[in-house]
Amino acid sequence: MKLFYAPGACSLAVHIALRELGLSFETVKVDLATHTTADGRDYFDISPRGYVPMLELDDGSRHTEAGALLQYLADQGPGRALIGEPGTARRLSVTEWVTFVGTELHKTFSPWLWHKETADSTRQAVRDKLATRFAELDARLAPQDYLAGEFSIADVYAFTIVNWSNFLGISLKAWPHLQAYLARVAARPAVKGALVAEGLAT
Repeated sequence: MKLFYAPGACSLAVHIALRELGLSFETVKVDLATHTTADGRDYFDISPRGYVPMLELDDGSRHTEAGALLQYLADQGPGRALIGEPGTARRLSVTEWVTFVGTELHKTFSPWLWHKETADSTRQAVRDKLATRFAELDARLAPQDYLAGEFSIADVYAFTIVNWSNFLGISLKAWPHLQAYLARVAARPAVKGALVAEGLAT
């Protein structure tokens, strides 16, 4: 498999999942500002949508959307430990949280807080909504270590997106359980490996 990624982007979630599952893969770095790959190719020629992650499978087919890719990869793992078997309460809980992260966190952060032209009023509305979601996550994580009980792809995705707070100067001090959760996930060997490989940690 081949993962097209940009350091710290939502593709980090897929990168982490690949490492957590011990799958064989290679990476291709994409500059999202110029939409070129590290070897100088026009990324739009490879992925018409122009964003990451994109996963190229061994059969040559190419696929996008972080939530879908995470679920696909988790199904490749032994016993589907990171997602649960089809029809189980475990799988429902994991996919519920993956969907929550995608719709309530990922698409709240992005694109609004990443673009300089976003109006201040919009930025404040986005920050207010995120504060509400962070409070919900904090309450969820008060009695348990991970979103769906045991560690799952939902945590991989949530870590990646909530961690954007560090890049954007959003303090998480009001949500200590969420802060502890990010540290807990960051301490996992696969997460450390992905962060180092993307130049986000040493």
